[in-house]
Amino acid sequence: MNTGLMSPLALLPAEEDLARRSVLVMGDAMLDRYWFGAVDRISPEAPVPVLRVERQEHRPGGAANVALNVRTLGARATLLAACGDDEPGQILARLLMSQGVNACLEHDAHAQTLVKLRAVGRAQQLLRLDFEAQPCQATLARLRQRFDEALMHHDAMILSDYGKGCLTDAATTRAMIAVARAHGRPVLVDPNGANWERYTGASMITPNRAQLAHATGPWQGEAELHERAFALRQRLQLDSLLLTRSEEGMTLFDAHGALHVEAQASEVFDVTGAGDTVIATLAALMSCGLDARAAVPLANRAGGIVVGKFGTATIAHAELAA
Repeated sequence: MNTGLMSPLALLPAEEDLARRSVLVMGDAMLDRYWFGAVDRISPEAPVPVLRVERQEHRPGGAANVALNVRTLGARATLLAACGDDEPGQILARLLMSQGVNACLEHDAHAQTLVKLRAVGRAQQLLRLDFEAQPCQATLARLRQRFDEALMHHDAMILSDYGKGCLTDAATTRAMIAVARAHGRPVLVDPNGANWERYTGASMITPNRAQLAHATGPWQGEAELHERAFALRQRLQLDSLLLTRSEEGMTLFDAHGALHVEAQASEVFDVTGAGDTVIATLAALMSCGLDARAAVPLANRAGGIVVGKFGTATIAHAELAA
């Protein structure tokens, strides 16, 4: 079949096909908190705006947002992650359960749940506060055990690495990738940091421009970018590398060469979590048997839709198919 002459939407699996597939998401889950209000004066104590909080909202963030994106699109999703034995962890678990995500959270009594608190006034983000603590080794060991038990019940796997501790152990991460690939499961990685050797053998890695430059060093022009991307793909033994390029679209580097997809024409309201939507869409589609070249245009479309929404957001099958 010559998919290059077909509309990307013609390759979108039906909702009933997606409903029969499941994706395992492992990584750094967090709770996104929003304080919405009005700003109408400057503080007399310091030259800063005063936000009069009128409404609060909680949303799954990080790896939890990835899992929710998988579920919202129509596939089943299981999340393996660590959180604190605290109120934010309980809120995160309730949010995921209420939206149909199988949340397998390991509660760490010695750590706090990752929280990003955003203060928003007049639809503008004024401040973000991050609360962080890395999980202990015992918690990570329990997560690895759960991974071994869960893998065979899923059709694809996502490693969502925000650099907060769940995937920083190189040997463990490489071993999980090897096990998943040995059992025929595609493994997609949203990377973090400069040392990507721990992602060796993955099916696909999905960096943005800043992440790729962090790992390979900056480039000058398309020719050098292609050289560095193909070299990295070969060194890490990846099936493909997908570079997300914001307003410039996406470029896929694989065994067939480079495939560039232009960005969807859309008003950009908020890019928060757009990468989560892209990798979740790719994994859900690949779990249905689509190859990377067929899935990327649809993931690009999904990313173009979600940046028109505020904050961490998801898209439904009907939105993608419209």
